[in-house]
Amino acid sequence: MSDTSNQEEFYKKLKAQLYDTTLWPSEYLYKFIVKTSASQIKKVGELFDNMGAVINTVESKNGKYTSVSINVRMKNPDAVIAKYKEVAEKIEGVISL
Repeated sequence: MSDTSNQEEFYKKLKAQLYDTTLWPSEYLYKFIVKTSASQIKKVGELFDNMGAVINTVESKNGKYTSVSINVRMKNPDAVIAKYKEVAEKIEGVISL
């Protein structure tokens, strides 16, 4: 199976879980891992500008990577998934958790 079909299956399952477990609109916590670089961290934050997001960062023990946690109110599971896809498309090497 290709990466694309794996991703689509993942998003399909995530969407179902979000609908089953959450009343929308709701707060959603995104977590991403990026290489520790001011520009990488800034790019992630910029994708959530003007959304009322609360963004926290924690650098790894060795300083090579940074965890970026973003708490933001989203209107529905489709919006959550669209934002995951946007981040993956625009931020090179990002890991979504």
